[in-house]
Amino acid sequence: MVARIYKPARTAMQSGAARTKEWVLDYEPAAARSVEPLMGWTSSTDMTSQVRLRFTTREEAVAYCERHGIAYQVAEPKDPARRPMAYSDNFAFQRRGQWTH
Repeated sequence: MVARIYKPARTAMQSGAARTKEWVLDYEPAAARSVEPLMGWTSSTDMTSQVRLRFTTREEAVAYCERHGIAYQVAEPKDPARRPMAYSDNFAFQRRGQWTH
């Protein structure tokens, strides 16, 4: 049972920073999912796949894993590729390129 500790990224539809400041601990699936033949639902016998723990810092999540003897992997967050820009920057005096309609 291996746990994964990471900081979630924003979704494509998300403009704010909600739920991206906390560290999340998820367990890797121990058993494969199977399709139930009658209804076609996907299910698993692995109950740890339903557990998601949130921590305010990375050190708290690592300490939790070490205290409970859980093997873990830490994924460091990546910085966004583009810089945040405000609408008013389109009309700034120090704008690099020409402003056109």
